[in-house]
Amino acid sequence: MFLITFQLIIGVALLYYGAEWMVNGGVGIAKKFKVSPLIIGLTLVAFATSAPELTVSLDAALRGAGDIAIGNVVGSNTCNIGLILGLAALITPVAVNKQMLKVDAPVMLISLIALAVAGYYCSGFGRLVGAIFFIAFVIYTVLNIRASRKAEAAIIPMAEAEAENTVKHNMWWCLLLVVAGIVALVVGAGQMVSGAVAIGRKCGMSEAVIALTIVSIGTSLPELATSVVAAIKKQSDIAVGNAIGSNIFNTLVIMGLVPLIQPIKSVGVNLADWATMIAAGLLVTLFMRTGYKISRIEGGILLALYVGYLVYLVSRTVTP
Repeated sequence: MFLITFQLIIGVALLYYGAEWMVNGGVGIAKKFKVSPLIIGLTLVAFATSAPELTVSLDAALRGAGDIAIGNVVGSNTCNIGLILGLAALITPVAVNKQMLKVDAPVMLISLIALAVAGYYCSGFGRLVGAIFFIAFVIYTVLNIRASRKAEAAIIPMAEAEAENTVKHNMWWCLLLVVAGIVALVVGAGQMVSGAVAIGRKCGMSEAVIALTIVSIGTSLPELATSVVAAIKKQSDIAVGNAIGSNIFNTLVIMGLVPLIQPIKSVGVNLADWATMIAAGLLVTLFMRTGYKISRIEGGILLALYVGYLVYLVSRTVTP
């Protein structure tokens, strides 16, 4: 049991630091393209911190563990809203960009609903559904970046030459960080899945519950660290954009790419899991519209929802 626990800890550590390196390297490279903090949060930061979910779900799908692959995405989506945005708002009320309310929050909510409908009624994801999800993500990302660059074009001409020189000077280091991050994520994903499944099975947990709890929280550590630190530094666009962008990435990219490579079935993720994920998405979208911020009280409500969900999961964990 000690060796299995150690394997799980190593997996979590590699996932965390791998994502951290990817964030630092990716943001450094992104400066050259002069995009806003919101877009950085919604794209590079969100995608990099969601890389553990992608590698874990892909690894699980290739091993034939469909419940792990799907449960990881559902659990991470719920965790990103309930735990991560809840904690960030408790630390300091989080301001919400109006652009996010118009585009990104609705895209997240629609994608969560589409994920739940496909997962619940089809009991899994085939290549057709995966292709639709991934194409939707490509369209969303291209339109988002184009809109951002148009908006930023009139604002950015200050200190342009200095920023360009800095980026060129650090480009190789940033690329090295990204590559090191990818390697750490791939190795960490394998350790995480193997260790989590072994521990969960010894405790009598189903693979779906393992994914919804241990795996989803472990792979969400990069998002948690990023959003909490961003909230402390008053970088609301990064804090909120990271969580919302991660959910969009989890849903449209992971559940787009993974079924294209290996169609997956899930019987352990039940209606309560899908419903909790959608309820969290509806709540946070509603809260973001109240004064264009998520207050401490609203953050507490989101966190309470997530804690209540974990209690429910524990209650169904041990098989009689």
